Amino acid sequence: MSTVTSTTTHRSVLSLARRTAWLANALFWSAFAVLEAVNHGWLAGTLALAFFVLPDLTFLVALDDAPRMAKGQLSPRAVPYYNAMHRALIPLALLLAYAFQPVFAWAPAFAALCGWLAHISYDRAFGYGLRTKEGFQRD
Repeated sequence: MSTVTSTTTHRSVLSLARRTAWLANALFWSAFAVLEAVNHGWLAGTLALAFFVLPDLTFLVALDDAPRMAKGQLSPRAVPYYNAMHRALIPLALLLAYAFQPVFAWAPAFAALCGWLAHISYDRAFGYGLRTKEGFQRD
């Protein structure tokens, strides 16, 4: 087996493992969001669903640029918003604050963060990551 083939195989196995881990993560956060909605009512469920959809609404920031973009390209004006809403560290940091600060102890907020993390995790599991400053998917 050549070195190039070995490296390619190693990369594809690593990519599959990474995407599988993201999918497991997505299923965990989805289940947690549903659990929070069942336990805490319609507001928790509504916020979980809203924050599940919210990260992709960043596409609307530069909707007028869409006809001029290449296939799969996001407008460079929308990239900072898209990338900010698709970084897992932001909702994870908010979850940490939620866990240690009684000010944030509101179940619908926790459900919203679960929905947001589920969205990010599904995107990563299906191969959608952060964007370059030009608006294309990063490798």
